[in-house]
Amino acid sequence: MPEKAGSLLAADEDSIAGARRRVMARCDELARVSSTPGSIERVYLSAEHARVNRIVAGWMSEIGMTTWQDAAGNQVGRIGPANGDQDRPALLLGSHLDTVPNAGRYDGIVGVLVALEVVRLLRARPVHAAVSLPFALEVVAFSDEEGTRFGRALLGSSAVAGQWEPSWWQLTDADGVTLRDAFVTFGLDPERVREAARSPDELIGYLEAHIEQGPELDQRGEALAVVSSIASARRFQLAVEGESRHAGGTPYDIRRDALLGASEAALAVERICRAEHHIIGTVGQLEAFPGAVNVVPGEARLSLDLRGEFDGERDRVWTKIASEIDAIMGRRGLHWRAQEVHSARAVYCDPLLQHAVREGIMSTRAPGADNPAVVFSPAGHDGMAIGAITGIGMLFIRNPDGISHHPDEAVAAGDVGHAIQALAESVLQIAADRP
Repeated sequence: MPEKAGSLLAADEDSIAGARRRVMARCDELARVSSTPGSIERVYLSAEHARVNRIVAGWMSEIGMTTWQDAAGNQVGRIGPANGDQDRPALLLGSHLDTVPNAGRYDGIVGVLVALEVVRLLRARPVHAAVSLPFALEVVAFSDEEGTRFGRALLGSSAVAGQWEPSWWQLTDADGVTLRDAFVTFGLDPERVREAARSPDELIGYLEAHIEQGPELDQRGEALAVVSSIASARRFQLAVEGESRHAGGTPYDIRRDALLGASEAALAVERICRAEHHIIGTVGQLEAFPGAVNVVPGEARLSLDLRGEFDGERDRVWTKIASEIDAIMGRRGLHWRAQEVHSARAVYCDPLLQHAVREGIMSTRAPGADNPAVVFSPAGHDGMAIGAITGIGMLFIRNPDGISHHPDEAVAAGDVGHAIQALAESVLQIAADRP
């Protein structure tokens, strides 16, 4: 059984420095693979998706991994354990390569590249090489975490988790192309998508390094944190019905202005959620109809994204919001309805994997330092799907100013170096903890 070897990895400053330089340079290289000149956009089953898969497959092969693109378009690399037993279960490392429109260059991508450097680093050490671990290592570059093209997130990781739904084949993109047709055009066989599924006995866990996508670590002055859970989420489309009338001829006291009712509802979401702990509500879309400059809006539609650390608290706040909207619409003589379009339970990181990540982060800190921060993730991640088949663990990397899903998204090379060391140490800790 391998022993934990924090001092060895910590002392290998040249290897860590080279690894972090590669990650930063490769983030820049992948940023040039985009469907939109002047910005970054890579969506599922596109030519850009195929290109980054080929590039990353080359990097996997370079460090001795066997590579393949699975039946859902995820790119995977594997290196087996020391005894040559290729049937041994694997520890998955990875993240995603797809992006939102006008994206930053680090969300997801850093996690894939850090995982590759962990494999390289462990293989370079004769005593603690990856091939001496009692399990296989796999790096997976998921293909559709964001859901940008077809409006359904986590398609790639859901396929790996065996959760692919037949109804998804009818999803369409902005051009009317169905998911099924996009599969065929990409060169995948829709009838074989379930071959991407992994069974629980094939895996011992999943670890992911990811930029935080928020300012908490930056505010704390800490480079890395242990993730405790991924937030539960519910999404709604709300419709408010009033009455369209002439803008000039309708007195205020008889107006039933749907847009004002929707606006007041949006402000109520902010007010209620600001008063709650770890509950985040966002109205990201608001439309008025008929949309004429001289007509009182008779209908308004708005979205609501509601997230929380705990399912019960999230649901309690939704009940509170709905009650407040009832009151608003009653005062204004309006009617409203809500359609739930997405629901996901909170996913909790495995305690043993959290411990391994904590130990990994501690190896990057001075002796006697305090334990690293433990935070929950309000953003969704592929671990939400993978948690259905194996335990998950996550490591957050500081994101200066907390901005993400934006070209100004950033991460410091030094923090990336700490993340590489911490994730490698986490792998060694998991190996040491296994019977």
